[in-house]
Amino acid sequence: MTPEQKQLVKESWDKVLPIQEAAAELFYGRLFETYPEVKPLFKGDMKEQGKKLMTMLNMAINGLDNLDALVKPLEQSGKAHKRYGVKAEDYDKVADAFLWTLGQGLGDAFTDEVKEAWVVTYTTVAGVMIEGAGYEKTEN
Repeated sequence: MTPEQKQLVKESWDKVLPIQEAAAELFYGRLFETYPEVKPLFKGDMKEQGKKLMTMLNMAINGLDNLDALVKPLEQSGKAHKRYGVKAEDYDKVADAFLWTLGQGLGDAFTDEVKEAWVVTYTTVAGVMIEGAGYEKTEN
């Protein structure tokens, strides 16, 4: 991840923060509409789940300049998600819904460069979570 990509992610995230509750609703709506098979993995209050999602994303984005410090928390999160029934391939579904949500929230500011920066960021974060979960090769 280049310094420019980190900057693009941070700047675009600053635009999402004021609408984070709506962004979380958009994200989960899109995720469940496009991939209804993952809906049973989510139990409890979805507003609370949305807050947790935004908190985790904020932590990851604020930690982009010190990725080593993010490894342990992300690995733990990956293990927890696996216990909840999340499969390795579900990360691609989340990526699809998340990038769509960013596009909706950022509009014209969601340029190809911003999208690519987010793809790199998400791939990095998801990769650490997947590795931390210890999925077998056949689960990917």
